[in-house]
Amino acid sequence: MKLARRQFLHLTAGAVALPVVPPLAQAQTYPTRPVRIIVGQAAGSSSDITARLIAQWVSERLGQQFIVEVRPGAAGNIATEAVVNAPADGYTILLVNAQNTINSSLYEKLNFDFLRDIAPVAGIDNVPLVMEVNPSFPAKTVPEFITYAKANPGKINMASAGIGGPQHVAGELFKFMAGVDLVHVPYRGSTPALTDLMGGQVQVMFDVTPSSLPLINSGKLRPLAVATKTRLDVLPNIPVLADFLPGYEANAWVGFGVPKNTPPVIIETLNKEFNGAISDPTIKKRLSELGAVAMAPNTPAEFAKHITDDTAKWAKVIKASGIKPE
Repeated sequence: MKLARRQFLHLTAGAVALPVVPPLAQAQTYPTRPVRIIVGQAAGSSSDITARLIAQWVSERLGQQFIVEVRPGAAGNIATEAVVNAPADGYTILLVNAQNTINSSLYEKLNFDFLRDIAPVAGIDNVPLVMEVNPSFPAKTVPEFITYAKANPGKINMASAGIGGPQHVAGELFKFMAGVDLVHVPYRGSTPALTDLMGGQVQVMFDVTPSSLPLINSGKLRPLAVATKTRLDVLPNIPVLADFLPGYEANAWVGFGVPKNTPPVIIETLNKEFNGAISDPTIKKRLSELGAVAMAPNTPAEFAKHITDDTAKWAKVIKASGIKPE
């Protein structure tokens, strides 16, 4: 027994004498193990595809795996809450997007405050929205559409990929600025909405380019305008909505965030690598093929302002339209 006790005390003393690596030193050697990127949208979505594209690039640069984990549900709130509650050590990253800024006003009771609990790291790309109609629809321009809608209030169905999504709030912003009455018809995702748009059950949709471009290029849908500030390279002949409704702009977008209190040195490391990715010609080309436009390299502070501005914008639209979550 005495020998066992001496051995125990010896081992204990040895453990106490081991050097303790301070958090700053750990952050400076980051990453030393695999990193998870949590995505709140479905597998195969543009958010998921973008996350995997960037994850592969960063994995090769930092020598550790960046693993994408899809956790869809509750309009991305399940994924967001998981990251909010994760350790602030840089090993759990959230793919953030426009849905997060919309949710801040759409949901009255959440177990987190997105602006407070998620630290912005970097914006990755903008995902343009396009106003499109069934080819048989009588209006061929935005002014013609507005004139027709005013002459037929409540008779035009506007599809969206779901209540409170970017497509929905973009449509509500259009309704408000154009002074028209469109009937919102929510679907569970863009695919069924686009199917009914092509079939004529609904007449108009404000959809993201990744899912709509193939249908536009094949003539199955007619684009009336894009919701960006300037024309798109992928749709060079299509005007911007702001030409007809000054000040109109509606973009989906993608970026990354981490739990609050994540060490600044880790945020700086990730920001540098994410900016490196969106500056890479191959990555930019791939994003363009997906219908997205790579953002210019940005700092965490610049991305934070982007998020704050987007949150304020959609809060006004949600309040004015009275949108309630499903």
